Amino acid sequence: MITDSRTVRTLLFSGDLIIFVFSLWLTLVLRIMAIPSQASFMELIKPFSILFIIWILVFILAGLYDRRALVSRRLLPDRLVRVQALNITLAALFFFLIPGFGITPKTILVIYLAVSLALILLWRLTLFPYLSKRRLRQKAIIIGSGEEVAALAQELNSQSHYAIVCYDTLSPHGLTPKELSKRLATYKREGVSSIVVDAQDPNAAPLLPTLYHAVFEEHAFELAPLVTVYEDIFERVPISLLRYDWMFLHATRHTSFVYATLKRLVDIIGGIFMAVITLMVLPFIWFAIRLEGHGSLFIVQERFSMYGSRMRVYKFRTMRFNDHGVWKGEGTNAVTRVGKVLRYISLDEFPQFINILRGELSLVGPRNDIIALGERLEQALPYYTVRYLVKPGITGWAQVNQQYEPGNISPQSVEETKTRLAYDFYYIKYRSFMLDVVISVKTIKRMFFRVSSL
Repeated sequence: MITDSRTVRTLLFSGDLIIFVFSLWLTLVLRIMAIPSQASFMELIKPFSILFIIWILVFILAGLYDRRALVSRRLLPDRLVRVQALNITLAALFFFLIPGFGITPKTILVIYLAVSLALILLWRLTLFPYLSKRRLRQKAIIIGSGEEVAALAQELNSQSHYAIVCYDTLSPHGLTPKELSKRLATYKREGVSSIVVDAQDPNAAPLLPTLYHAVFEEHAFELAPLVTVYEDIFERVPISLLRYDWMFLHATRHTSFVYATLKRLVDIIGGIFMAVITLMVLPFIWFAIRLEGHGSLFIVQERFSMYGSRMRVYKFRTMRFNDHGVWKGEGTNAVTRVGKVLRYISLDEFPQFINILRGELSLVGPRNDIIALGERLEQALPYYTVRYLVKPGITGWAQVNQQYEPGNISPQSVEETKTRLAYDFYYIKYRSFMLDVVISVKTIKRMFFRVSSL
């Protein structure tokens, strides 16, 4: 199916491991200028196996298996060089500093690091794009309407393993069943394998019998729901394509007892950790705020919690005024110099450990809104209150994926908030302990790189 990105990720992951192992074998060849024996190779593979695991974890943390790494390759070379530089540093520390894992002679390590860097760049930048293009590329047609559907067609065409042959817009006087039948016959001859359709669109109703015949009776195409394909590519939900039935199917799903228990346990551990950090940095933040001027150390805001209930949230003050939970409107940005640093590294959020330990807030979940802002967005965006069906969090799927306008570190406009809502709905639909782990890892990575850039 067109949405099967797991095949691509599996190919990429397997290729990385093969490159790591083959690099070690090639290193021995270059070192002794002969084919190495099985015994000599196995002697090195044991300590290097630990290194392979470390390298793969670094690749994961760096986002080299994320959708963006599979789709957009413009920034990939620079990222690969920087990640491999970090991996080389970790490898040197591992073999030179950890007792029992030293390598003699050290020439093997130097050769291996050079060989592995060259091969991983060759694999990632040349061989993998070639294989994915030749082996995984599929032709597809899209039948749907709206800006998000047009964006999906453009995004799919930009990828090496998808090719959109046609994008038909649905309208009351648009494509007819007879025209569609003729086009499908042509598409079949051209090798089109998949049809992506917004079957929920009322204008698609007259076309469904023709599509049913082509897919389920002639077995000429695979059918993919447009919403599912959009979610797989963008990792968010297309807001404009949602209907009430989507809410009934996905937003009302109950979490399992195991997931709820694990999530609460992690929240308690994380809340305690945040409390320790808050107490450690409290004197320094108080001193920095006093140097900059007058004002309180903390602010207390009334925000929405689960099911639309209200809670009082505690944060370090980052703005010149204490807004007491009153939304000042779009574009208002009275952030202090100390506050800018606190926000940049997310340290202003840490006093919310109080809300986490109380059970009002989670580490991971949709971001909680101040009351005035939440009421404003409820009026502006459809289905907005659905996000209150799960416990809000300090970090979430939107926070680790959304790209904000220049100068913003959070949504500042209704349009940006609409995108945030699309990510929130994705989290609501697919929420699980593993997704929470992914969000947590990405949040830690983002905080680490922000701190290191100061």
